[in-house]
Amino acid sequence: MKLSHLRDLTCIVESGSLRAAARRLDIAQPLLTRSIRNLEKELGTPLFERQSTGMVLTPLGQRFYERAKVVTNELRRAGEELLQAQGNATGTVTVGLSIMPHMGLLPRALPAFRKKFPAVRLQLVEGLFPDLEDDVRKGEIDFYVGVTPKNIPPGFVRERLSANRRAVMARKGHALSAARSFAELSHAEWALPAVDYDSEKDLENIFAERGLPPPRVALQARTALSMMVTLVSTELLALLPVQWIGFGQLQDSLQQIKLDEELEAPDIVLIRRSGLPMTLAAEHFCDLLRREVVAPQPIGAIGDRK
Repeated sequence: MKLSHLRDLTCIVESGSLRAAARRLDIAQPLLTRSIRNLEKELGTPLFERQSTGMVLTPLGQRFYERAKVVTNELRRAGEELLQAQGNATGTVTVGLSIMPHMGLLPRALPAFRKKFPAVRLQLVEGLFPDLEDDVRKGEIDFYVGVTPKNIPPGFVRERLSANRRAVMARKGHALSAARSFAELSHAEWALPAVDYDSEKDLENIFAERGLPPPRVALQARTALSMMVTLVSTELLALLPVQWIGFGQLQDSLQQIKLDEELEAPDIVLIRRSGLPMTLAAEHFCDLLRREVVAPQPIGAIGDRK
């Protein structure tokens, strides 16, 4: 088995057809066909089925592809790391981030990373670990930073970065800006953020613990952008990580409703695959995010921040 076989297989899967893969690899389509046939002969099983929509992996082909993708990703990283170690800092770093690090860590870590590795392409993927787990496992994503998931399966290393808290956020000048308790918010409508647990039940529990009726939920936002637009354009409230308070770009449009009650949030963690090192560029970006957790600098607060 040759490395070119694995390259050709993964390219066909990602491109969807032989023709598109051949164009992407800049090789003749018959050569690509021969490569896959040789691989299938060596493995003793067909890997693809030809359908009207393109090349589709067989069940065994899917299993082989999962392994092949890890191998090709690691080979890419190995080449990038050697170049980076020799001072030719090129390549790609792909990072999965939940909302909290987007708001609280990225604004300062990103410029520092660009200064150190200006030729390295940085790919940022917003999401929670359960949604990104498969890509982290396959090496499509170098590491994840965000709220800790309920379960972390074998094969991953978790590093706790910090505890976290939540705050009630609303548009600037909201009618309930002066509220100091959840009782005063009992008639408000709410927007729910994307989390890997039942966020509506979680909010209901907060009200129930205070002897209040269930809150009225009007919307669920799956991305930070959706939540920003929702809060700025409506009277809805949202319970969000406190890092939204310090995100300077929102200071003219959003504010914290400063309740006397504090609410904890899931820990902030860093998750990567176990047993496999990251490239120098990826490790440097990890270090920058760690530093921001330990010793954050003000970036323009919404309300009071020291």
